[in-house]
Amino acid sequence: MNPALDVRNLRVHFLLDEGTVRAVDGVSFSVEPGKTLGIVGESGSGKSVIGQSILRIVPYPGKIVEGEIILQIPNGQDIPTRVNMVELDPHGRQARSIRGKEVGMIFQEPMNSFSPVHTIGSQITEALSIHADVSAQEARNRAIEMLRKVGIPQPEHRIDSYPHQLSGGMRQRAMIAMALVCNPRILIADEPTTALDVTIQAQILDLLKQLQEEFGMAILFISHNLGVISEISHDVLVIYFGRVMERAPVDVLFRDPLHPYTKALLKSVPGIDTPVRTFLSTIEGTLPDPYISIPGCPFFGRCMECGGSTVCRDSPYELTKVDDRHFVACPQMCIPNPI
Repeated sequence: MNPALDVRNLRVHFLLDEGTVRAVDGVSFSVEPGKTLGIVGESGSGKSVIGQSILRIVPYPGKIVEGEIILQIPNGQDIPTRVNMVELDPHGRQARSIRGKEVGMIFQEPMNSFSPVHTIGSQITEALSIHADVSAQEARNRAIEMLRKVGIPQPEHRIDSYPHQLSGGMRQRAMIAMALVCNPRILIADEPTTALDVTIQAQILDLLKQLQEEFGMAILFISHNLGVISEISHDVLVIYFGRVMERAPVDVLFRDPLHPYTKALLKSVPGIDTPVRTFLSTIEGTLPDPYISIPGCPFFGRCMECGGSTVCRDSPYELTKVDDRHFVACPQMCIPNPI
């Protein structure tokens, strides 16, 4: 099956007066229709920039300097049209026609993502007016139906509500409705459950699974919450300092993590059997200086397994194949199958 989304060697740099920040540094992955790829990492690791790059909405002074972002766009024929988003003008007609229609996005913090001076209905129907040839009444009816699908009660009345009149969970559901109203083939969910209580989190995850099954979407799920990632993802991409540290099926990654950074992340998560008053495990240190270029593993300064080894620091970065679906970037492993 052809992937709905295929990202190859993506590099996104922010050119600042102080130097160049390599926010995304050679990231590659693909997502098939009906599958979910979770992207996990600490704050500042480059997760959100990956999602912004796919839609070509990286904020200034960020710039895609290398790579391909391949979308398979249906055209009514057996072979879909292959579109490289990197080659498109981000302000051009073709890029705008893809945003919202072929690729939807759930942004962080819906209170800040919605316009506070427009009703949620007007913001949802705007996407339909741009991408679908429907009347204003038909757009409103479809928006009401989507609000109903995402579990908002009395959608006929809620459609005329302003964002501040909804609870956090309802705003998040409205954001999902806006992202899905045009039935996109790819959904980018950027921390969609942040700041929600665990009950609402579970409801949102169940909702995304149901909608994925109904529409056959490929989902790119970005989060720092390993529990959420384990619940919704089929495969997981572990990102650190803009680079892929490990990729594996979700059950393999949580059962048999190989990269020291992945192990440290999992170790820092408290379990239900953790004794009371036990100190939680932490990852010592901080991310490296964002303005420096590290040839080897960017985690070497914090790694408890390599002990600051110069091999880890100086060996060229490469993602190594462990098996058909498991890849890891760790010089200490010395596995002779680089991809």
